[in-house]
Amino acid sequence: MVMVSNSTHHNKEIHVRRRISEIYNRREEDFPSLKDYNDYLEEVECMVFDLIDGINAEAIEEKIKRYSQENAEQIMINRARKVEELTAALAACKAQPPQTDADTSSNHGVTAGTAYGQAPRPTGMGPQPVPIVGGAERRQYSMEEEAKKRLLKAERAPWAGGFSLEISKRRALEEAFASIWV
Repeated sequence: MVMVSNSTHHNKEIHVRRRISEIYNRREEDFPSLKDYNDYLEEVECMVFDLIDGINAEAIEEKIKRYSQENAEQIMINRARKVEELTAALAACKAQPPQTDADTSSNHGVTAGTAYGQAPRPTGMGPQPVPIVGGAERRQYSMEEEAKKRLLKAERAPWAGGFSLEISKRRALEEAFASIWV
């Protein structure tokens, strides 16, 4: 039996997770229910662990290949959405003064300017968002509801994968900066 160092195992895990997250990049809003989304996350995690450990790797690679061919358009749309969000977040970071740790600890990692709706959408990427019709009161209510949804999602996200909040933040930052040059 050959012992694999922790460093090598860690690097392999990072490589596998990045590769899988580029393909299996669906979000909670892509699912009809939270249970379906959690089932999806669990399936992805099982594939990641099996690939890292070398369990049934050929069958999993075939499954990944089949999934990426069948869902190529949705994968590209989700990648574009991620780039839009990163661009908006980067613009917001450049426009705002740096925050202190006390400022960021109360919002669970949600920063102003990271909402999907704030980034400009490229043309030809499917249906455009429909503006809310009504008075200013209706528009304000909708933005408040959206902010509540984002906050709730930010609070749930770390638990969906079984990780602590700190690990989720670190992973999100690593993934964001790893793909920012794409």
